[in-house]
Amino acid sequence: MLSDCAFRAQLMLPEQRELFDYWHEIADGRAMPARADFDPLNLPNLLPHLGLIDLRDGFDRGHFRLAGTRLRDIYGREITGLRLSEVFTGRRAAPWHTIYSRIATESICAQGVVRGPTDDRDHVVLSWLRLPLSDDGVRVDRILGLDVGAVESDAEAASEFTASYTGLQEPAAARA
Repeated sequence: MLSDCAFRAQLMLPEQRELFDYWHEIADGRAMPARADFDPLNLPNLLPHLGLIDLRDGFDRGHFRLAGTRLRDIYGREITGLRLSEVFTGRRAAPWHTIYSRIATESICAQGVVRGPTDDRDHVVLSWLRLPLSDDGVRVDRILGLDVGAVESDAEAASEFTASYTGLQEPAAARA
């Protein structure tokens, strides 16, 4: 697994680094911060690009609790309130399922670039970042996301999915 420092070095966009730095800061030495630690008003320029996936009712019932206005442009529709299985279908379902499953089960951060984040959106090149949140410090119950659509000239950089992950330190409760 990558260290936090190595993971941060792979973040291509300043928006990704800004969110990751804030996430790391509010974790305050813990494996991951809680939703209550995250104040989106501290990142006003990122608000349109942020999404919050709620996993409190289980992974299979995971849904977009919040989705910024730019996510509507990226995904081609309003996704607030939709389950993951409703947003990611067809040939794009499996890669996203793998990413979200790893974040939820391994408490990892993930980032990457994808052409066509959903079916019928191949003209969109998406730089994405996903960060786990946990109310109890052990179980991932929400995933914070940042989605930034790239300009068409960057389309050649993303042939399909690319992703990298970093393992987080083991929560104190798990070490005891």
